[in-house]
Amino acid sequence: MFIGIDHGTTAMRFSSGEEEFKISREEARQFSAGDLARLTSLDEIEGIAVCYSMGDGISAVTDIRKVRDRGVVSREGAGKHIGGGTRVYDEILSSGLPAVVIPGLHRGSPTDPRFKAYSHQASPEKIGILYEVSRDLGDDVVVCDASSNTVTLLLTAGRIAGAFDACVFAPGTRHGALDVDAIRRIDRGESTANDAFLHAGVDHTMPPDLRVETMAMFAAMECASMLLLNPGANVALAGSMAPAIALRVEELLSRDITVYDEWCAARGLARIARDVFTGATDILGLAVER
Repeated sequence: MFIGIDHGTTAMRFSSGEEEFKISREEARQFSAGDLARLTSLDEIEGIAVCYSMGDGISAVTDIRKVRDRGVVSREGAGKHIGGGTRVYDEILSSGLPAVVIPGLHRGSPTDPRFKAYSHQASPEKIGILYEVSRDLGDDVVVCDASSNTVTLLLTAGRIAGAFDACVFAPGTRHGALDVDAIRRIDRGESTANDAFLHAGVDHTMPPDLRVETMAMFAAMECASMLLLNPGANVALAGSMAPAIALRVEELLSRDITVYDEWCAARGLARIARDVFTGATDILGLAVER
């Protein structure tokens, strides 16, 4: 059996493709490898796909024993640091179970070089989402993951072309890009840049009656931007806000949208684990190094 582990903003999700469970990132600080028995007995686990933070220290799907510093350049920066994801990663590493680490998308990734105007494009769990969606919708897909963050990816001819990260374009419920007011607060010493990022989502910047509509508009704009590069691509939404914004996004884009639930990333990661440990050497254009 193969397992995918999604390191999300608020929770860690574990899936075998058939069985699933999740724990908060705070609860994850008490995780042990034995907890995977909730999915299957440990001796039946043939491979695991793990995500950790931004994944910007590696550019290939890599054997966990070959990864330095958990595959990140630094733990500092955009995001909330709790310790649960670190605990899960370290428990999988020390368990001796076969596992690979999924990279994020960044300047070292084999994406369209124009996206590298920004240092970071997407965190590793988004690769799981894209892998799951492409199984259903084919090799030309735009996927917008809208939840605490909003991140949109483009797949063209089966290869990842690029992505918009949460701190670049559309806001999520909690986090978003830094606008002029945020920059001024930082310059005045009233906020750190990371704290400004953590409070730039619509829950912090918009009145309640406009939050869903605002997220829908910006999610549709990200999708429309990607469709400029691949007009024939199918479009999907994932993440906790996907059901709430789907109808409005369909209206704005004038096309059908496929909606996925919160388990999309973990399920896709389980599929990646299965394919890697049965011989795949390429995942959506990302090399596999085992």
